Amino acid sequence: MAMLVDSHCHLDFPDFAGELDAIVGRAKEAGIGRIVTISTKVKKHGDLLAIAEQFPDVYCSVGTHAHSAHEELDVTTADLVALARHPKVVAIGEAGLDYHYDYSPRDAQERGFRNHIAAARETGLPLVIHSREADDDMARILEEETGKGAFPAVLHCYTGGPELARRAIALGLSISFTGIVTFKKSDELRAIAASLPADRFLVETDAPYLAPGKYRGKRNEPAYVVETAKILAETRGVSFDDLARQTTDNFFRLFSKVPPPTAAIADKFMQSARNSA
Repeated sequence: MAMLVDSHCHLDFPDFAGELDAIVGRAKEAGIGRIVTISTKVKKHGDLLAIAEQFPDVYCSVGTHAHSAHEELDVTTADLVALARHPKVVAIGEAGLDYHYDYSPRDAQERGFRNHIAAARETGLPLVIHSREADDDMARILEEETGKGAFPAVLHCYTGGPELARRAIALGLSISFTGIVTFKKSDELRAIAASLPADRFLVETDAPYLAPGKYRGKRNEPAYVVETAKILAETRGVSFDDLARQTTDNFFRLFSKVPPPTAAIADKFMQSARNSA
């Protein structure tokens, strides 16, 4: 038996203000046994950490989103490593490249990204990577940096092409899927999801964004990761239970700082997830 995990959401965003108890409660009822709420600005890390400390099954990361890279170039690798020592901080990032919006200059995005890679390499914590419309540069940086020493990482909310996926898998990275994989026009993305090794993919919501098809147009939340898991199970031709078990095992292998639940508790979460599906 296995539960589900929402490996990436943003519980500190204003969309959830005043509702965290209910949101985390609905996730638990849906069989979501662990939630990782992801950092977008180191300067707001205290707020994020407070949420993780409030809920036993919620953990967090530390890092600067590509959109804000130019604002936090003063945050060093050493700063990230120091903040990551907290027991509730289980990942580095999210950081990476976003050439769709280009809110931050591309050289600043790359510099910040490389700092985060160094922190992941030093801590052994997984780097949560944001990559949008930057496949070539993302693959180049990942290959260059892996040449300096391997580091654990996941390409979150994957929307890239098959070539980036192939190169990332070759480097030992994992790939995570959001509700986008449930959209009618996401055939290419589903083909990529179907092609991945069973031990190298995760599920997430990226809530409050990207609600899966069943809830399209509504605010997303961690409980809805069940819908993404259902579509991924169909896409890969496996049962929902097998998909849940595989992605949860993959999560705990990658996010190794997160303590797994006891077998009895995991069984309860899995039954809830199965009922939600």
